[in-house]
Amino acid sequence: MNSKDVERADGATHAHALPIALRGVSKSFAGIKVVTQVSFDIRPGEVHALMGENGAGKSTMIKIMAGLHQADEGEILINGQPVRFASPRDAHAAGIATVHQELLLFPELTVAENIFLGQTPKTGLGTIDWQAMRARARELLDSLDSGDLDIDQKVASLSVGNRQRIEIARALAQDARVLIMDEPTAALAEADVQRLMAIVRSLRARGVAIVYVSHRMPEIFALADRVTVLRDGHHVATKNVSEVDEPQLVSMMVGRAIDRLYPAKQGVDGEVILELRDVSYRGVIRGISLKLKRGEILGLAGLVGSGRTETALTVFGITPATSGQIVIDGKPEHISSPEAARDLGIAYVPEDRGQQGLIRSQTIEDNIALANLKRLMRGFMVDAAKVTAEARKAIERFGIRARGPQQLVRQLSGGNQQKVVLGKWLATNPRILIMDEPTRGIDVGAKAEIHQLMRKLAGEGMAILMISSELPEVLGMSDRVLVMNSGRIVGEFDRQAATAEAVGTAMTRSYSREDAA
Repeated sequence: MNSKDVERADGATHAHALPIALRGVSKSFAGIKVVTQVSFDIRPGEVHALMGENGAGKSTMIKIMAGLHQADEGEILINGQPVRFASPRDAHAAGIATVHQELLLFPELTVAENIFLGQTPKTGLGTIDWQAMRARARELLDSLDSGDLDIDQKVASLSVGNRQRIEIARALAQDARVLIMDEPTAALAEADVQRLMAIVRSLRARGVAIVYVSHRMPEIFALADRVTVLRDGHHVATKNVSEVDEPQLVSMMVGRAIDRLYPAKQGVDGEVILELRDVSYRGVIRGISLKLKRGEILGLAGLVGSGRTETALTVFGITPATSGQIVIDGKPEHISSPEAARDLGIAYVPEDRGQQGLIRSQTIEDNIALANLKRLMRGFMVDAAKVTAEARKAIERFGIRARGPQQLVRQLSGGNQQKVVLGKWLATNPRILIMDEPTRGIDVGAKAEIHQLMRKLAGEGMAILMISSELPEVLGMSDRVLVMNSGRIVGEFDRQAATAEAVGTAMTRSYSREDAA
């Protein structure tokens, strides 16, 4: 595509050459081709969404643009001229910056020091010009409507959302004309998501080209001008976002139509298997009472900090209850540890699968075995044949896309990693399954598979307590919905009454301690 004026909906135009274009890019690792003949371009002053299932080639493409990988075939053009990036430094010099999903900041340095790391202004004597650095850091943050950040504060004390703003300021300090944002909202609270979206719109209005990688459809339709879809390492299409709808995007991503992201609900008439009676933990959760039936998916909704995850940690014995009763099959139990919870038939799939659910540097079979070592022992030794057999069973049962039980977990996509966590805990034969953010950070195809699996497990009689920040997921999957706010349950809705308006209002209403009492 030749250079051209790019007209935006707000009437602004940017008469510049294309900041970056990729032509026929291919890349292989260990003889396996992960992207094949991919071509697309990014225009000035546009948000260009890059979408696809996990494993589609998105990460490889943004790493090639960022200079972390070099293409085996094809070329990168900057302002119409072929370039080759041997390192991220070369990409930075060409005006390309990346805000990674794993934020790359130094926690013990200040905000200003992180913004100018590697490019600190110098005095005439060659020493760091601290005054100029602080002044420029303040100017950059003000331009991002982030004047509330203290430039002298250490990054370690900041929230994820504030750290992300620092990463963006650092990109602007490099005079970036192309900003790559990799799953920028994956770990953000809703208020931070809205603030980030405002920053993205501001950058777009300045003419910055933004490559926006996300699985979240509402963000794509709210922000993106065009979208490029990859599937199995191939370019499927580049479209104006105004020309496509969500079902069409999903179909392009997965190569098939997904008629039901949320499977049909079933009637629940099982007996109560788990009951919490006025359960509290150190003022974090206060007087929680709930009942969970066999075959039921009970949704636990609420904003970040409402006490949802803390409730799960208490049921699973990580933070044992300081008062109240946890009742299993009508019998009060003292759950003082995860081992005690496991022995009572409770399994927990945590919110952060990378840090809490898996050892990503180990194999699938090692991870599957972690919660089941007693059962997999022969005398004083782990039975390797049993471990492998258990892993093969999980791979087949959950459709884990892997080369085999010995593949390292870190080499799997997010959706397949989540299935390994499920495989690990379901191998303990639980009766109660707690799932905290079961589909966070995974693509739409894997999300549909996880939902189908949850409904299948419930149909087999498993009781599932599901925590989710995605209101459509809560409404689409839950047989009943409980809403938490300020450490307490403030609303209960059956299937018919659980509307977006009713649940959303209960989630966001301001409660004082007395209101929640």
